[in-house]
Amino acid sequence: MRSKPEQDSLKLKLGMIYRLLLERFGHRNWWPAESPFEVCVGAILTQNTSWKNVEKAITNLKAANCLDAVSLDDISADDLATLIRPAGYFNIKAKRLKNFITRLVSHHGGSLDSMFASSLQELRIELLSINGIGKETADSMILYAANKPIFVVDAYTRRVLERHGIAGPEVDYDGIQAIFHGNLKEDVAMFNDYHAQFVAVGSSYCGRKARCSGCPVEGM
Repeated sequence: MRSKPEQDSLKLKLGMIYRLLLERFGHRNWWPAESPFEVCVGAILTQNTSWKNVEKAITNLKAANCLDAVSLDDISADDLATLIRPAGYFNIKAKRLKNFITRLVSHHGGSLDSMFASSLQELRIELLSINGIGKETADSMILYAANKPIFVVDAYTRRVLERHGIAGPEVDYDGIQAIFHGNLKEDVAMFNDYHAQFVAVGSSYCGRKARCSGCPVEGM
């Protein structure tokens, strides 16, 4: 457990990182989607692939008039896999999408409003109970589609925190998330944009191999 001076220092550091990233990259307007339902579909499709590939899969679903709960419930897993092929791991992701849709339709009549009406913790428990939906995917749905304040932790977030001495490699997903929940005001807009800033700095500088020269948080 951190002492109060250490905790105060951590809050300042997290605040400074966000301000420096915001100054460099501007507000990110993330998640790119036309509806909360599209966010949920995209959150499943983006597992282990780039967003450009997800966009291609989403475009296929829209062209086939399949980007809604009823259509995705009716379509076969094989046909769905064909449509989302650009996203990679298409057979696995088709099953995961079908699992999500089955839960949405059977328990909420296909209505995201019904699913999202529960508390944050209840919603998270429900999403995590669906085969194929892990913590990052569930939290992305909660933050970006349900507009509930939870911090999404991804590989970029972990790399930045590790390389700046904020979290060691032994700290798990929940531990990293707790750093943000314990030191930032619970605010949907802030959590949304801060996570998007990590995506921006990660894709530009903080990949598997660090490219620190010119990074907005270099030397912190």
